[in-house]
Amino acid sequence: MNLEYFIAKRIIKGKQYKSSVSAPIIKIAIAAIAISIVMMMIAIATGTGLQRKIREKVAAFNGHIQIYKYDTNNSDASLNPVSKNQEFYPEFTSVDGINHIQAIATKSGIIRNEKTFEGIVAKGVGPDYKWDYMKEFLKEGRLPDYTGKLNEEVLISDYLAKRLELNVGDTFYTFFLRDSKSQKPNQRVFNIVGTYDSGFEEFDRLYIFSDIRHIQRINRWEEDEVGSFEVFIDDFSKLREKGNEVYGKTLSTLDSQTIADEYFNIFDWLSLFDFNIGIIIGIMVLVGGINMITALLVLILERTQMIGILKAIGSSNWSIRKVFLYNAAYLIGIGLFWGNLIGIGLLLTQKYLGLIKLNPTTYYVSEAPVHIGLDYILILNIGTLLLCVSMLLIPSYIITRISPVKAIKFE
Repeated sequence: MNLEYFIAKRIIKGKQYKSSVSAPIIKIAIAAIAISIVMMMIAIATGTGLQRKIREKVAAFNGHIQIYKYDTNNSDASLNPVSKNQEFYPEFTSVDGINHIQAIATKSGIIRNEKTFEGIVAKGVGPDYKWDYMKEFLKEGRLPDYTGKLNEEVLISDYLAKRLELNVGDTFYTFFLRDSKSQKPNQRVFNIVGTYDSGFEEFDRLYIFSDIRHIQRINRWEEDEVGSFEVFIDDFSKLREKGNEVYGKTLSTLDSQTIADEYFNIFDWLSLFDFNIGIIIGIMVLVGGINMITALLVLILERTQMIGILKAIGSSNWSIRKVFLYNAAYLIGIGLFWGNLIGIGLLLTQKYLGLIKLNPTTYYVSEAPVHIGLDYILILNIGTLLLCVSMLLIPSYIITRISPVKAIKFE
């Protein structure tokens, strides 16, 4: 065994092939491993980053689970109020993994000024509203404060502000339709205290945030009546499971729906990223493995005489194979080192500088988001090392077919 490690050490240090024919092939194999790990790392980081960012944006406007009044004739939560006097509000303690629940109400309306008008949805929120996501989207001004008396402060999207030629500090008129067609629209004057830009045009072109008490007065609801509840969970991977639990813990007069069900087209599209990432990983591991197989075969061919001598002095086939597998693992390790160095460097550059831009109309984000996680980086490296070494077991079997007599005479 000491002889095997001695020979492996000499091969690894390059004393045997530093100027041999195998040198450029080995460099190509190392480069292939490095490029493969970079491509796999970028695919996972950008794919999961985009999934997380889009999920966060959808949840920012809808929560993870919505609870509203069940009505077979009309499911519009803006017309069917539900009482806030529920066992699950303001703390949903009967289901684990829920970190927040908030009451909201929505109302369609029209913003009109001297030059133009835009259809909007006013989302009424109260003191319990979770502003964490909107803080990230805030572009100018501040968030509205609804903890005190009823006020006219609103948060409007930068998209709507530009189309309506409005700025922070401006006031505007909004007209809301009443339930009855015979009644005149209800007019409200709002004051812009901040603008936001989520990059999700589907939401930005519709939503403004106002005091929920305005919606209650327009709809002539009681103080304890709201349009629906938005529930936030800790682990998105358990969304369907928690959605079923929430549904089972609410009254029969209430219904619930997850954002994955409501925006199924978006989440079906996001699920395709997992398949694409899997394809990229498979191809890259295959490319790296094939290059390492080529390098290993060249090394074996160049060391044919050495293999014959080792067999002649009593070394077993498996012990000789291990010498080459140790060397191959070392070369793979070099490729992984450079691949991680380059890959993490590129991801950090994109994360903090945002050099790669995307069309928000198509991807819902203005720049390619990345998610750098130590867990998937470790799994990726360990998995690549194990798979590539496993792929080398079969070609290393050629050593068992080498005859000592013929190998020593091999030129």
